Amino acid sequence: MTIEITAPLQPGYDSILTEPALAFLALLHRSFEPMRQNLLAARQERQSRWNAGEAIDFPPEMSSVRDDPTWQVRPAPADLADRRVEITGPCDRKMVINALNSGAQCFMACLEDASAPTWDVMVQGQVNLRDAAARTITLEDKGKSYRLSDTPCTLIARPRGWHLDEAHLRIDGQRIAGALFDFGLYFFHNARTLIANGSGPYFYLPKMEHYLEARLWNDVFRLAQSVLGLPLGTIRATVLIETLPAAFCAEEILYELRDHITALNCGRWDYIFSYIKTFQNDPGKVLPDRAAVTMASPFMAAYAAHVIRACHKRGAHAMGGMSAFIPVKDDSQANENAFAAVRADKEREARLGHDGTWVAHPGLVGLAREVFDAIMPGPNQLDILPGGDATAAALTTAPAGPKTLAGLNNNINVGIGYIAAWLRGQGAVPLHNLMEDAATAEISRTQLWQWRTQGVVLDSGEAVDGALINQAIDDQLRVWQAQVGDNFYAAGKYTEAAEVLRTLILADTLEPFLTLPAYEHYFAR
Repeated sequence: MTIEITAPLQPGYDSILTEPALAFLALLHRSFEPMRQNLLAARQERQSRWNAGEAIDFPPEMSSVRDDPTWQVRPAPADLADRRVEITGPCDRKMVINALNSGAQCFMACLEDASAPTWDVMVQGQVNLRDAAARTITLEDKGKSYRLSDTPCTLIARPRGWHLDEAHLRIDGQRIAGALFDFGLYFFHNARTLIANGSGPYFYLPKMEHYLEARLWNDVFRLAQSVLGLPLGTIRATVLIETLPAAFCAEEILYELRDHITALNCGRWDYIFSYIKTFQNDPGKVLPDRAAVTMASPFMAAYAAHVIRACHKRGAHAMGGMSAFIPVKDDSQANENAFAAVRADKEREARLGHDGTWVAHPGLVGLAREVFDAIMPGPNQLDILPGGDATAAALTTAPAGPKTLAGLNNNINVGIGYIAAWLRGQGAVPLHNLMEDAATAEISRTQLWQWRTQGVVLDSGEAVDGALINQAIDDQLRVWQAQVGDNFYAAGKYTEAAEVLRTLILADTLEPFLTLPAYEHYFAR
């Protein structure tokens, strides 16, 4: 029975990776790793059935849960009762301070898609979050001092999804799940501090695909609370409905976590990626250009309304998603257009019945708040139930739209740019005046993989094949080289990123997550 760290310990890491904390992680691993592996195998088995033509639908074995009108989730704690604006971002020290001071209601500190999962990023992120939970976090940087205000917003941590390992901590010779590493360290070190400060251990849970995965999280929560002697329901979770399979289990996920859950969130970008992945072999489910798939697309609008109905029926909040636009410096017209796009997006969410929304930049907090204050005068909109009922057809019918060479080139350009940033250790990056995270590259490479394997012919007449993909990658690599200049080879990682993207798009089978092989090759050693 061993606990082994296989990465260097930088100054300060020993205050996080303490013997009691590691023993807690070992307990979580030994208790839940077999079930995690079973659930990951079940994901592959379901995908194989969908690839063979089986239709996705609501789980029939849970119809009694969906039809039972009596059950509700626990009421939200006071500091999660009004979540009209949440800001998201990685866990670097400056971001954490600025986000907590942003004026938003909540900050989702992301150890998942907005963070590249290097050992140092993950452990230093825990150091920063511990100091934030204690409200002692400070930073001196380039002659400027950063401190928390007297009224920082509510802190919520997002651990990695069930599919990712933490390669640098082995329990009895096995890697620990990244989800348990991130959750366990944050909870162990901060739960009592957060409670003492009038808050609590709150989490955003990503990438779930089935209600049994929510049941596993619930079991983790129950054990963790018992170890620290905390009452049932101390932990509160918000689940990102960012996979198509999870949308078909939305009420069931609420049910499994009913003692601990406060909300579901519409993670739109990963949801588009998941739609492509789920229907990778279906020629009738090929999406148009990424830019043409918006929340106004019928299947996306049906998804948002379905999540709101499921939440409000059960007393949970329904959080809106991320408009990727960010403020644009030195271009007043582009900045005006970005703010107009964000305003329209937030107005749509508020009018549909969402109880709050996400922004990616402190400069957008005021705009989002203004919109929700005008449309949602109370703390939430739990009384609103959008009309209609969710059907499999409504959630899965692909919209019409263009399939263009410009769209193909944009996918490749953004895919290279994002993967290069990820390889440099940066998980959230502004590209072309949009804030992008791992979902960006996932949409880019899965869409082009599907276009290639389904023999899509672009509107301009080009067949999407290996030759076209290779040429476009070479062309966009030159675009990046011209743009970044001397740093292209010195530190840019663009050549490596292009090869990662090329390999994934031209593969015979679709890799479930690009971060799995990329992590093994670049970060796990």
